Amino acid sequence: MLIYLLIACDRLEEKREKKLRQNLPELQAALQAYVDANAANNVTLINECESDDCEDWQLGISQPVTKNIHLNFPVDLFNRLAEQYGIDCEVGYIEDDAREPVSYFGKYEGKGEAFLIAEYLGL
Repeated sequence: MLIYLLIACDRLEEKREKKLRQNLPELQAALQAYVDANAANNVTLINECESDDCEDWQLGISQPVTKNIHLNFPVDLFNRLAEQYGIDCEVGYIEDDAREPVSYFGKYEGKGEAFLIAEYLGL
């Protein structure tokens, strides 16, 4: 199964959007470092932040998973980013090039739990 985790960039209040814009380089660097460290696991970066409008941004990762234990590292990464940068995250699966969200977690949504997310994904 191909899953994705994205930083929530849409429907943000002005203060959170400003903070996201300020932290964008650090978030991109953290995600790129994770992708580089996990290249052998076919982790790919989703980095579509060219628009002037945060609503249109897509920033995160995608990676194949076959067992729920494979969710531990990316969920831990996004939990750390949420705590450090005050963001929320969307997690879901990719099927036929379409993203289907299954859960949200982060600073405002609450800490992500890999076991529960695995249940939502049907792993």
